[in-house]
Amino acid sequence: MHKISKTLIGLAISLTCVGAAQAADRMSMNSFQAAIDAGTAEGKLDGTVKFYLAGTGPKGKIVKADAVTNRKTNAFGKSDDKACQWAAMSALISLQEAAKQNGANAVVNIVSYYKKNVNKSTKDYECHAGAVVAGVALKGDLAVVK
Repeated sequence: MHKISKTLIGLAISLTCVGAAQAADRMSMNSFQAAIDAGTAEGKLDGTVKFYLAGTGPKGKIVKADAVTNRKTNAFGKSDDKACQWAAMSALISLQEAAKQNGANAVVNIVSYYKKNVNKSTKDYECHAGAVVAGVALKGDLAVVK
């Protein structure tokens, strides 16, 4: 076999392995409160906006329904738990900013919304982690609550 043919075959095999590694998708359910606590401890969440999973929060005036955020983070070299927590914090920061921009002080009725599939939990959020990327998608209503 020619040297160039061997190189091309090796390259093709390498690319196939990389594609398979990136395609790994492990779903986990993680503590919503732990993500809020971590974001608050790091100063990323400032406490002016409260977060409530579907079925847990107060009623309020909805100022914008169905706010969606889909955040991903680098998972390379991180545990799934750590990567998921980073992605969840990023999603919460995004919802916090959306709430502030819309005059809301809470995000209520939050559900996991990975690939537009609703997953309701009163304690956890859904995360998908692969070899390279972890992602969290959330959907909730921006509201003014007392």
